[in-house]
Amino acid sequence: MGVDIGIFGGTFDPIHLGHLIVAEELRLKLGFAQILFVPTGQPCFKADSVITLAHHRVKMVELAIASNDYFTLSRVEVDRAGPSYSVDTITLLKHQFGESCRLSFLLGSDALFALPQWKEAARLVEMCQLITFTRPGSVSPHSIHLEGAIPGISTRITLVEVPQIAVSSSQIRFRVASGLPIRYQVPEAVERYISEHGLYHKLAIG
Repeated sequence: MGVDIGIFGGTFDPIHLGHLIVAEELRLKLGFAQILFVPTGQPCFKADSVITLAHHRVKMVELAIASNDYFTLSRVEVDRAGPSYSVDTITLLKHQFGESCRLSFLLGSDALFALPQWKEAARLVEMCQLITFTRPGSVSPHSIHLEGAIPGISTRITLVEVPQIAVSSSQIRFRVASGLPIRYQVPEAVERYISEHGLYHKLAIG
């Protein structure tokens, strides 16, 4: 009998309580045996953005998920050279876990708008189920609207309602750079790590 694993990818710059709440809610509602957090190595859609070094982002994920036995870290993207593409990641993970494991790709519903522009989006959809959740302030496209670009996608999308936590990584970075507290927005261990390593303090404001 196969095992259901949820793949939660993202820049995680930094990981925050919103990420953890969504992951736990999806695990409980969909019965995942494991949620695999996959920090992005070199984001293909953020080539012009300044991204915190991967080893810092990986460590913050490690600290954030340490207390949850159902949460696991994967370095599959940060250890691979070149831009990170979801279709390549899922391919590697399917090889790693074996065909008996059922992989579901977790993504915010706002990301569905850009899905047709992703590398080999049709093959990605064939390899895994897409589990989408609504982010605060976002609008979810109807799956039927994506059919023209990715035929069959409407049968591969599951929309799950999760608690709406209005916290974002960009907001946290801005608060740190502005000297504002981030307590209760990130796990305490992550808050300490950010402070100890001086992350986000030198961001340009304004």
